[in-house]
Parts: sequence; structure tokens; C-alpha cells
Amino acid sequence: MSLRSELEDVLKDLKSTGDIEASAIVSRDGLLIAADISSSVNAEAFAAMSATMLGAAETAMSELGKGTPDRVVVESPSGKIVAMGAGERALLVVMTTPKANLGLILLQLGKAGKKIEELLG
Repeated sequence: MSLRSELEDVLKDLKSTGDIEASAIVSRDGLLIAADISSSVNAEAFAAMSATMLGAAETAMSELGKGTPDRVVVESPSGKIVAMGAGERALLVVMTTPKANLGLILLQLGKAGKKIEELLG
């Protein structure tokens, strides 16, 4: 099985949790590595903006002397976006339904992030 297939399987497993509408594995500099996103969404733009969002949060926290954020959560009436590190080389980003159970999502993201970190070495 190829690395890309293994990464895509991680995203498919996340989607089976329920309430996750889209997910992506993104390099720290915003390049798309793998995605499970509707064709109506520009996956490359989603990847780039997610990396920028998490990078800005990391810079802000560092400037305030508060360390590195574990995750960034953006909520709107239409849903949530959660971005978190998945090792030193990648980020894991998901888009959820508005009523998603954030606790369950974060638990699953933690497991998936560790798997992605292992796969990308």
C-alpha cells in the first residue's frame, strides 16, 4: 500500500466518525498532501489558508510567551474548522457540521494526528 493510500485511509476513518464533512493533511507550508474534500471546495486554497491560520495562531501565542497552540478552532453557524499539528511536517484540518460533538472530534483528531506523524516519519 502506498503512503498516499495510507494517508487517505486515515482521512476516511475520520469521516466515519460522523459530523466531519471534509478533511485534509497539509504540509506546514500549506501544500496539500491528501484530502477528502468535496469537489466544490478548492482543496489547495483550503490547505493554504488552514496552514496560514494555524501559523498565525502559533506566532501570536509565541509572542505572548504562551507556547505553541495545540489546535485552532473556528466556529460559524455553518460549521467548525479545526486545525492541529500532526507531527513536525504536517497539519490535520477538518471541517465539521454545525452540531458536531467537538469533544469526540478532538479525540479522533488526536488519534489520527499520531497516525499521520508515524506515516510521515
